[in-house]
Amino acid sequence: MRKKISNSFLIAFAMFSKIPMPQADWDKENMKYMMCFFPGIGVVIGILVYGYGRFCAWMDLGSLMRAAGFVALPVLVTGGIHLDGFLDTVDALSSCQPKERKLEILKDSHAGAFAIIMGCLYMILALGAFGELSMEALPVVCVGYVVSRTLSGFALVYFPCANKKGSLGMFADAAQKRAVVSALTGWLILSAVAAYWVHPGLFALLFGTAAVMYRYYHHVALKEFGGTTGDIAGFFVQLCELMFVIVLMLGGKWL
Repeated sequence: MRKKISNSFLIAFAMFSKIPMPQADWDKENMKYMMCFFPGIGVVIGILVYGYGRFCAWMDLGSLMRAAGFVALPVLVTGGIHLDGFLDTVDALSSCQPKERKLEILKDSHAGAFAIIMGCLYMILALGAFGELSMEALPVVCVGYVVSRTLSGFALVYFPCANKKGSLGMFADAAQKRAVVSALTGWLILSAVAAYWVHPGLFALLFGTAAVMYRYYHHVALKEFGGTTGDIAGFFVQLCELMFVIVLMLGGKWL
């Protein structure tokens, strides 16, 4: 049992990050508890982003350099796996095709025009929002990296899979759902406690935004694709984190 859990940890970090991990067998048994550790990657990103923010403050670096690092760090840690899903999904959504065709577009390795346009727009918005983000709001944004991945894990358990043969379908089938839900609930509670301890007002904005984005994810996944996939999950993580930054940036100016 202990070996299965440790292998699930290794697979989670090997799959969803570029952090070097020891080799583990990618079989169904070892994937059972993988999603229990998915939010842990958000912890790593949050620590790095906050540390970089403190470094910029210590070095008295400008807001543009600080924002550039905030945008780049999550991509460097994850290898862009969620950003790739975001680009594939906006390409499919922009096609206005039937569900079956949209799922085919998700599998296409070529980047369409809409993916490039929306990818550039995403980076511009993220850079602008991070450039205006206060240091007081930054720790709550860092908690958001855990919240987005926790909600993505819940979606794996509760949303139907649009592609049973895809990677997300394989993980959902292998998951011990009760254990995964318990672990994800623990992550969510810890995130809530941390955000509330840092700033009660921004805590409310963070989790209010998270609830709206989770509902939007459910709507898009089921209406447009008939369920979720790994790419759509990446779309959610990226969009959720962008909205966290924008909302908390605005909220930080008022609270």
